[in-house]
Amino acid sequence: MRGRVGLLGHEPLLYRDLTGRENLDYQARLFGVDGARVEELLERTGMARRADEPLRTLSRGMVQRLAVCRTVLHDPALLLLDEPLANLDPAAVEAVEPLIGRGAGRTRVVTSHDPGAGLREADLVLGLRGGRAVIAAGAQEVTEADVRALYR
Repeated sequence: MRGRVGLLGHEPLLYRDLTGRENLDYQARLFGVDGARVEELLERTGMARRADEPLRTLSRGMVQRLAVCRTVLHDPALLLLDEPLANLDPAAVEAVEPLIGRGAGRTRVVTSHDPGAGLREADLVLGLRGGRAVIAAGAQEVTEADVRALYR
């Protein structure tokens, strides 16, 4: 089942002392993925020229782009994404959007503290407050009042 799921959590799940390329090559070997896929993702996310620097020297946004690469490296059918656009500038968002966004052709479960962005991306919405479901509806059925209720 692990091979069908891609997880992008709060932590990038990458080794700080390895380079971006080394991290992705390691993940590729674990999943039996060809090294060409690593290079493709580094190019697509704009990380190819910085891929040989240790993670500890990169900005949080760059590490997040590499974490996106790790998440989709093995072409999972299901993506579990926790604040996937955190720390990304507009250019980086544009680069990763085709990989993890609505048009990526994958089932996605996205957690977000930005209800506006979350609603634009969602088909179904589950809004939680205090561990209880406050909203459970199709995204087009959710109103501004429903969203405000999350923050009362």
